Formats: sequence, structure tokens, C-alpha cells
Amino acid sequence: MLLRVFEDGAYADRALRTAVARLDERDRALAQRLSYGAVQRRRTLDHAVETLGRRRVRRLDPPVRAALRLGAYQLGFVDGVARYAAVNESVELVRRAGLERAVAFTNAVLRRLADGIRPFLDALPEKSATEAALKHSYPDWIAETWWRDLGADDARALMHAQNEPGSTVVRLVRGEIDGSPDPVVPGAWHVSRIDDAALAEGRIWPQSAASQLVGLTVGSREGERVLDLCAAPGGKATMLDGAVVAVEINEGRARELEDTVRRVGAHNVRVVVADARELPADLTAFDRALVDAPCSGLGVLNRRPDLRWRAQPLPELQLELLRAAAERVRAGGTIVYSVCTVNADESEAVVDESGLDVDRALGDEWSQFRHPRRPEFLQTLPHLHGTAGFFVARLRV
Repeated sequence: MLLRVFEDGAYADRALRTAVARLDERDRALAQRLSYGAVQRRRTLDHAVETLGRRRVRRLDPPVRAALRLGAYQLGFVDGVARYAAVNESVELVRRAGLERAVAFTNAVLRRLADGIRPFLDALPEKSATEAALKHSYPDWIAETWWRDLGADDARALMHAQNEPGSTVVRLVRGEIDGSPDPVVPGAWHVSRIDDAALAEGRIWPQSAASQLVGLTVGSREGERVLDLCAAPGGKATMLDGAVVAVEINEGRARELEDTVRRVGAHNVRVVVADARELPADLTAFDRALVDAPCSGLGVLNRRPDLRWRAQPLPELQLELLRAAAERVRAGGTIVYSVCTVNADESEAVVDESGLDVDRALGDEWSQFRHPRRPEFLQTLPHLHGTAGFFVARLRV
């Protein structure tokens, strides 16, 4: 999985799904923990390998690089794995790759790591954004963005939270479920595991409490016409009441969206494959719209371990989508703009640039999630709210 992600540019979740297909549930869970952790912590692990192992990581053969990252992650961050097992199994990966000439080197580096990586990691400073980025394994620009928007203490706490597994939350579509209801977001349930049968039957949908919050803020009602401009995979679209038009530009993702609609029985949702900025002329005069725009995804980094290494802010596209929605909503209608990120450049700055009127009542309706600087908006934060990081604004046309 590490080879596919870092050498071939594959997405971690898809690469893992293929790699663990023949493993039992317990081994799949361990494989996910090790591989996701090694991807997340790449920067810190490489720093440890280069400092303690005294060899530039980028000059190593890819299988050696991947094996060292896996071994270093176990030695540095995983309790309950015997040192000899982490060393020996990582060395064996190099041997199985046919790189016998690198076996002795790999063994030597891993033994140095086994002796010193824990105190080395503990001693890494985090007083500045760049120091914290290295310690917690983020690109500098992400650390600097959070330092700017949240301040040093909250930025460090967010970095830590986004390196830990998130809670498993589903939306209860119908019926009953084993778990506990979220204390704030109605319909959200915390569960120990995803019930595959309930998912297949459309009785639940995996969806963070923050994502469900977005759907609730739309406030759609029966008899209204509702536009969801960036709808796939369909979690929010299938929450909405009224006659819903769910737009998706990618045909493959549109098929996934249609499958979601069928599975959960959202018969009020019609899927349209189109560029949200160039919709058919008849799609107009909506009462409400949802623009859950593509973004850097800085609020969901713990669920997508490779995203931090490929994330990009998209404020220009987000503004185009928001303005496209405003053209399709009737006068007096509302638009909910949301992004699953913690980045002012993609959230409040986009809303400010749009020139649309802000519905300031949103912050009062959901005061638990009120934005720390702009109380008219919502901002969920993983380290404070235990869910994904989403920005939400409600606007009037």
C-alpha cells in the first residue's frame, strides 16, 4: 500500500482495499492502522530515519523506503508490537522484494531506530508552526494556516487530533441500531463498527456528525425545490426534504450517487450529471441550495491519511460554485455553503467575496459550533467537537 501511494500516486483507501481483500477482520484492522499511520507520519518518520539512520530517504530503493517507514512507525508510535518483530518483519519485506544487498543496511537502521526513536520523537520541539509541522507530520503550509486561523495552542491540538482515528458515526435512516445517539446532532449515532447488513439495506449511512449538521442547516421542507450542487456521494443530498436535484459532474461519482439514492430510498432526489457552473436552463428558481464545495479537506485528514500530502486550497472554484448557486435560487431563497476544511481562505473569505447576505441566525441555532471568530458562521473542530472539521454559512439571495 505504501508503495502504491508514494511511488504510484494511488489513493490510500483504494490501495488498502485491494491489499487487504484476503485478510480476516482482525488482520485488516492491523494492516489499516500500520499503513495509514505510516502514510500520515511520513515526514516525521523520514526525519527519524535520516537522523538516526544517517541516510537520505529519497536515495533509497522504494521497497527499502516503504519497509523503513513501516518499521519506524511501529517502533515510534505503536504500543504492543515487540521490537524484534517490527525489525525482523520489515527486514523480511526488503528480502522478499529481491533486494538482498539492502538487507544488512535495513537491519542496521531499524536497530538504531529501535534503540532511539521514542526519545528522539519526544524531544522534537513544537514552539513554531514549522517545528510543529515536523513533529506532527504535516506540510508547513497546513501548520502555518492553522497557526494563523486558530492560534498556536489550538493549532497544535488540531494537529494531534487529526493524527488519531475518528469515532465511527452513522446516520440512522430508519429502524433501530446498536449504538448511542449524538448528544447534539439529531439522527447521528456513534457505533463501534459499521453494520454491513444495515448499510446494504439502506438503514444507515456512514456520515460524520459534522457532515450531518450541514444537511440539517439547509432546513428544507416538503413542497420546496432544493438544489445540491456538489452532491456525490450523496450523504447530505439524501437528508434533504422537498424535490431535490442532486448535481455531480463526474459520471462515475454520479453512479455512486444514484446507488446511494436507491439504497436509502430517497425517492425525492433526482440525479443530474452536469458541471454545476453550466446547468441546464430549466434548473432555476430553487427555494434552497446546498454548495458543499470541493476543498483542501483539512478537516478530514484523519480519515484520509494521504490527503495532507496532496491537498490544495480551491477558493476560486468555490467562489464560482457559490455564485452559480445564487443564479439558480429565487429571490429570498437561501444557500448553505460548506467545506470540510479548517482554512479561512476557503471559508469565510469566499463568503465575504461572494457579496451575499449572511443569515446570522445560524450561529444562534447551533451555538455549540459557533465559529470562534465569526459568530454568524459555524466551524466544527476535531479537537473540540470530536467530529470532522466543517465550515458552514447560510446565505440569502
